[in-house]
Amino acid sequence: MHTMKSFLIAVILLAGLSLGGCTPTLMSDAAQAAFEDRITEDQITDLKIASYLLKQLLEIDNNLALDIGIDVWEQRMLLTGGLDSTESLNRVIAVASADNRVRTLYNEIRVISTAERDQRREQSKSSNPSKTKAVQQTVNDYWLETKIKGQLVTAKDVRSVNYRWRSVMNTIYIIGRARSQEELDMVMSIIRDTKGVKNIKNFVEIKPAS
Repeated sequence: MHTMKSFLIAVILLAGLSLGGCTPTLMSDAAQAAFEDRITEDQITDLKIASYLLKQLLEIDNNLALDIGIDVWEQRMLLTGGLDSTESLNRVIAVASADNRVRTLYNEIRVISTAERDQRREQSKSSNPSKTKAVQQTVNDYWLETKIKGQLVTAKDVRSVNYRWRSVMNTIYIIGRARSQEELDMVMSIIRDTKGVKNIKNFVEIKPAS
């Protein structure tokens, strides 16, 4: 069981690594740290990895923080989202790959149209988006992420704090740690049965709690 001291260490570290609009997502992760099965050292390293990549992306283009989702669990990095060119995608992957702390890199960034990328950016910035198809897709993605969170948090025998998930065009990408195959099967079943989910890409490792 992690102590409150572990939680405070993660939050203090996070405060020193704050990166503008990206901070709320990282703060949300840190707020769960006291209850995870990840050891404190892994929590801190993962936060450093994610924060470092965000810093690098912001130096390239501030909007990349809106385009790309970064999730790191025990030095395994999952990148999701949408970019409008292979060149941009390759540049992001090159930066992420250069961090020797990353044990495994999962590149799940999609190449999408510039118009769709711009509309998704606007949705990320606005609480009152226009009702275009691409914007509605982003709304659906946000709704799915929220719906899945509610279901996993309340599911019996599922330790939801050990998982991170993203929805991109109704495909769910999930990374983290399951305590057993039975728990992972339950998580997959809950996600699969969530209305609107078209596909699941699973990057969860099975590792019993120590």
